[in-house]
Amino acid sequence: MLPQRLIESLVGLFLLFAIIALTVLAFKVSGLTSLFPSKTYTVIASFDDIGGLKVRSSVKIGGVQIGEVSDITLDPVTFRAIVKMRIEDQFNDIPDDSSAGIFTAGLLGDNYISITPMYSKTFLKEGSQIEITRSAMVLEKLIGQLIYKIGNSGTDGTKQNTTGNGDQHANQ
Repeated sequence: MLPQRLIESLVGLFLLFAIIALTVLAFKVSGLTSLFPSKTYTVIASFDDIGGLKVRSSVKIGGVQIGEVSDITLDPVTFRAIVKMRIEDQFNDIPDDSSAGIFTAGLLGDNYISITPMYSKTFLKEGSQIEITRSAMVLEKLIGQLIYKIGNSGTDGTKQNTTGNGDQHANQ
């Protein structure tokens, strides 16, 4: 039989690991990445349609995460979505003529913002606005447009063919 102190030590060690695991899980679920967040700067972009973009969505360059969406509001005058992004300070050399687009990770994945750097010698800084933007391509809208086009072209073409063939046979 194991001595009482060894059993108590093992139970204590098990509880310590359980508490650490729960703490890590709590950080993951809450979206917090660390106790000491890295320094960031805010960049703004406006879009006609943001699709399913949410606060805390990724901001990427070339597939590498460089920040996250911090706020989404609606401009009451232009009715465009204003998206604020927190970019990590280590990425402070992004040209200020860069463009931003909203994309989907995979077919049904989460939306994210992809920044495409251009060639300016001046860089984005706190409060900069990205002027060139590309709105989200919403899958439901694309499917709706495709069905509409197929429906219209099928009926017009069918009517013309049927009418043409009927008239031709009637004259013979």
